[in-house]
Amino acid sequence: MTTSLQELLAGWITGQRWFAGKGRAIDDLSIDSEIEIAGGDPALLHLVVCVRQGDRRTRYQIPVGLRERLPDRLEHVRIGRCRRDGREADVYDALHDSALTAHLLEGMAADHGFDGLAFHRAPGVEIDTSQRSLVLTAEQSNTSLVYGDTYIFKLFRQLSPGTNPELEIITALAGAGSSHVARPYGWIETTLEDEPTTLAIMQEYLRNANEGWQMALTSVRDLYASADGMPAEDAGGDFAGEARRLGVATAQVHRELARAFPAGTIEPPELKRMTERFRRRLDRAVAEVPRLGEHADVAAEAFDRLGDLGHEVPVQRVHGDYHLGQVMRTTADWVVLDFEGEPGQPLAERRALDSPLRDVAGMLRSFEYAARHLLADHPDADGLEHRAQEWSERNRAAFLAGYSEGGGRVRGDEAVLLRALELSKAVYEVVYEARNRPSWLPIPLAAFR
Repeated sequence: MTTSLQELLAGWITGQRWFAGKGRAIDDLSIDSEIEIAGGDPALLHLVVCVRQGDRRTRYQIPVGLRERLPDRLEHVRIGRCRRDGREADVYDALHDSALTAHLLEGMAADHGFDGLAFHRAPGVEIDTSQRSLVLTAEQSNTSLVYGDTYIFKLFRQLSPGTNPELEIITALAGAGSSHVARPYGWIETTLEDEPTTLAIMQEYLRNANEGWQMALTSVRDLYASADGMPAEDAGGDFAGEARRLGVATAQVHRELARAFPAGTIEPPELKRMTERFRRRLDRAVAEVPRLGEHADVAAEAFDRLGDLGHEVPVQRVHGDYHLGQVMRTTADWVVLDFEGEPGQPLAERRALDSPLRDVAGMLRSFEYAARHLLADHPDADGLEHRAQEWSERNRAAFLAGYSEGGGRVRGDEAVLLRALELSKAVYEVVYEARNRPSWLPIPLAAFR
């Protein structure tokens, strides 16, 4: 019996790291859209599939390759074999085949359009179509290709109707001359539920840049390896100068976002509702992770202070998922990546106005993780605890000083909001670590001391 393409995809998709429904059975998989981008052997199909799991329906984007015989170099991305158009063909993940991904680059360079699929080149750029692609393997929710050492192409696997926040933000900030975003080169879109929907974005590849998370970890390792008692500022690889510059860059990005998009305010009644949401999350977290109960009063006090604020709070477009893994240090300055927000959240929520201090809180939590996660399985974790705290406090303070220097506000009532946002995020982290990485649980618990 011949296996259908739907059956092949239903068996394959659950094993992909970007599949959001792990642990639940698939009740049905249907192909909502099938567009042939390139025919022949190999052929390239663009698929939008809908996966039903109980009452949840989720759309995914899957570029599929078809070959009469799959070469050995592509066996690791085989989906299966099926009969199509009267002939047998091997089916595979097309993003791993540079012969097929070349069509994506050429489509953007030419502003090419298909029936239901549109390629766009960013204004004022030229695209070199001779670059060959390579898949990056570190991502969880999307798939990215690097073309040569020139472009990085991010394809969104899980789809929601509407323009992705990242496309909105990088085109607006690049158009305004921001030095803190990678230059956009093009994007692909389709229509879902009568809304233009972003499928992929291509930007400048920052080939000589270093990721903030790795730079911070290098600094922490240098401190742990230094002589006991040596101050953090004297240990090799001190990160505080970079943390300050990152704070300045963050404030500049927030100012640029406030100029590029509409802004607003949160009135005191909404602040009280926010406080109640924080309290409910805290109560649920304590019920699930009783160890948090020892520290719950610290969070509750911070939430109470937020609820007592009697004035409005400014809100605007923000990054929404800000941490050291989302920033790159080039030879010139810090560049911010991945403005799509929390991938698991609804698109409307990711595009909603929020306090820029939510981004600040995310980065402060990231400094804590950089300082402490190496202690999770370290034989001298107790002896190094004071060094972790020293590194975290030094770099958090440097980041906040830079943020103020760059025009951000973290004084007075802003500090009250920032503390509540940071502890709310730490509450979320406690639950996450208890479920997924119990040995890391001391990291978020340290936020309540």
